[in-house]
Amino acid sequence: MPYEWLPADGPEQRLHLWPHRSLTQRGFVWFMGATSALIAVPLIGIIGSPVLWALLPFLLAAIWAIWFALRKNGRDRDIVEDLVLAPGQVTLTRHGPRGRRQDWEANPYWLRVTLHKTGGPVPNYLTLKGEGREVELGPFLSEEERIALKDELDTRLHRLRSAPDARG
Repeated sequence: MPYEWLPADGPEQRLHLWPHRSLTQRGFVWFMGATSALIAVPLIGIIGSPVLWALLPFLLAAIWAIWFALRKNGRDRDIVEDLVLAPGQVTLTRHGPRGRRQDWEANPYWLRVTLHKTGGPVPNYLTLKGEGREVELGPFLSEEERIALKDELDTRLHRLRSAPDARG
């Protein structure tokens, strides 16, 4: 799953979420190499001909466009969400593309975890509501992962709220 609960640091619990990454750096290199080679195969028959020079800019532009699109997609997927459950405060930090950062915090006793079966942008839309604001959690997770995460969050929040030292 593209999320994990990090080892507990005292009463604090940390959840780390990230999007699926189907194309690794090594896979990207192999894909670009294979694509370039397959595009170059038909050019073997026209080496030394003026037609090669007419086709070459378009083929190079196609390779560059594929490279650019895959790199842009990879940068746009550089999203990490960190959720910290502590006795006095729940904090969600979202590190988005191009260094964009968004922070949200709420009191764990007033925090509500909601799984919207319908009505959201995707089925089983997962949100956290507290401090008068509702934020989405794990928009990049699959439907099954959001359902599983909701159950895990409910369990951990229940334990956090009922911990004797959390009541302070």
